[in-house]
Amino acid sequence: MGELSTQASPRRWTEILFSRRMLICIFIGFSSGMPLYVLIQLVPAWLRSNGVDLATIGLFSLVALPYTWKFLWSPLMDRFALPFLGRRRGWALITQLALLGAIGMLGLFDPRESLQAIIALVFVVALFSASQDIVIDAYRRELLADDELGTGNSFFINAYRLSSLVPGSLALILSDFLPWTTVYWVTASFMLVGVITTLVIREVSDDSLAPHSLREAVIEPFREFFRRDGVPAALAILAFMFLYKLGDNMATALATPFYLDMGFSRTEIGTIAKAAALWSVIAGSVIGGIAMLKMSINRALWLFGFVQLITILGFAWLSVVGHNPSGLFMVVSAEYLGVGLGTVALTAYIARETSRAFTATQFALFTSFIAVPRTFANASTGFLIEAMGYTNFFLLCTAVAVPGMLMLLKVAPWKEG
Repeated sequence: MGELSTQASPRRWTEILFSRRMLICIFIGFSSGMPLYVLIQLVPAWLRSNGVDLATIGLFSLVALPYTWKFLWSPLMDRFALPFLGRRRGWALITQLALLGAIGMLGLFDPRESLQAIIALVFVVALFSASQDIVIDAYRRELLADDELGTGNSFFINAYRLSSLVPGSLALILSDFLPWTTVYWVTASFMLVGVITTLVIREVSDDSLAPHSLREAVIEPFREFFRRDGVPAALAILAFMFLYKLGDNMATALATPFYLDMGFSRTEIGTIAKAAALWSVIAGSVIGGIAMLKMSINRALWLFGFVQLITILGFAWLSVVGHNPSGLFMVVSAEYLGVGLGTVALTAYIARETSRAFTATQFALFTSFIAVPRTFANASTGFLIEAMGYTNFFLLCTAVAVPGMLMLLKVAPWKEG
């Protein structure tokens, strides 16, 4: 199932869209996303249904730290190949089997009696899930040719999101009829999608490019990145990654409290806002992936970034008109359409900027870095809203999105696309 990831001449869009590489992206996207949604959807519901207080459940978010710090051990995955399946597939199989076991074992404990054991096991799930992300991101970059990055990442992102239906819907429904022990093992069994995929695909990593020592694996990814086009260019790329979705992240950080303050009921939020966000972010990813069959990454960043910027103004409008269900649906749909478009383009850009010699480490570093503005947004927006009011805050978010667009002049010029 693995073809060469370089092409001698431009190909028809059908050749890209219907290649086996796109199918691989779907299956590895599902495997990559499922453990995360176990942690953020299934585990909190399980704990709350067993009487665990909200404060304790909130503290469980701290065990997700491996997702932020995964770049610290990613050099190990660049440097060392396990004695089976190759440098990427070997690590993938280990993480997937560990996740299958750890997720299944969660149901063996009673939250009312064994909370510490559950915390430890949840941390294990987060650790191996982040590690799976490292190796899958690296494999995907080495699998896809540059003209496939947009479409392949679109397939991956949508499969990642759709995997939430297993822990977020199926498992919760089953929990009304089956004991939690069974529910968790049923959920864990879906990791077999990743295990089987890993076993049947071909290794695409070029071992001749692998670092020859752990020191080289740790230092060279940074040295290569800053030497590639010079320090100023490298800093510009990092600044762009930080800024491109900052306004977008700020605008959506406290979306649910905003809806409540506008007078929408929890039922309206659940049926209108959440449904609109889900369909539109998936639609944005699909549209973005298809568009990038004919459009370069540079031009996608410009066009999709403009959509991402303009749609923030919908929140400013809604803050003025207040309770308007139709307006809520339109604003949320437009905003998350922009989120989906921008995410596909940015992910493709990040993949393009990684060196094939240090794919795992650089990809992990970049994806950890772009999580920083999201953390900044979550921490600061409440203070800004209280000081400025919603309308001025959303206008500020729109203005904050402009520097990221201006950085495109340096890192992704339109004419070079």
